Amino acid sequence: MAANLHEFPDAATLAAALADEVAARLAAAIRERGSASIAVSGGSTPKRFFETLSTCDIDWGKVTVTLVDERFVPADNPRSNHLLVATHLLKDRAAAAKFIPLYYDCSSIDEAAVIATEKAAGIGKPFDVVILGMGTDGHTASFFPHGNNLGQALNLSGPRGVLTMEAEGAGEERLTFSFASLSDARFLALHIEGQGKKDVLDKAKAGSDETEMPIRAVLNRAQSPLEIYWAP
Repeated sequence: MAANLHEFPDAATLAAALADEVAARLAAAIRERGSASIAVSGGSTPKRFFETLSTCDIDWGKVTVTLVDERFVPADNPRSNHLLVATHLLKDRAAAAKFIPLYYDCSSIDEAAVIATEKAAGIGKPFDVVILGMGTDGHTASFFPHGNNLGQALNLSGPRGVLTMEAEGAGEERLTFSFASLSDARFLALHIEGQGKKDVLDKAKAGSDETEMPIRAVLNRAQSPLEIYWAP
């Protein structure tokens, strides 16, 4: 599957361009189907994009926002992706959007994954927009190198929904949408910044072992063209 690289001179220009594109995609989905869905990633990279997108003038009341992945921590935990999105995206005009979290206060992460799958069952078939990030180890979503459920997570023939992931580089236990849930998004983007991330991406492109660098699964097997947004 094709991957298209969009290069920008700086992070602010990238954030504005990506926000404009995503807002246009969401608005088109609302016009065509009456609602729109977007799954976003955590980390520090998307904050500026979130801030810009939150001010875009679309019918946010018809947009459902969820997370590509999440740590198994409460929403008030500083490492929570839910907290990140609530702080930087679900405000201004975007405060009207519906949010579906992945974390639920359960006795086990497996129970939380079942609930998250049930809560998200009505959206994302396919998602209108999916925004991925990438770590310096080549992980994306919570597809971590040598993760305990990595094979299941990357199986495009597997079920849509949320599953669990444990890995040495992941820190907390994770909840993540499966690759099958994300790979056919109508707009599938990878948002990365800095030369270091560009170097990681180039390394991923040069190899084939998905267990070593799971971003390779997205580069090689995504069902939608991957739009790569990068700034130094």
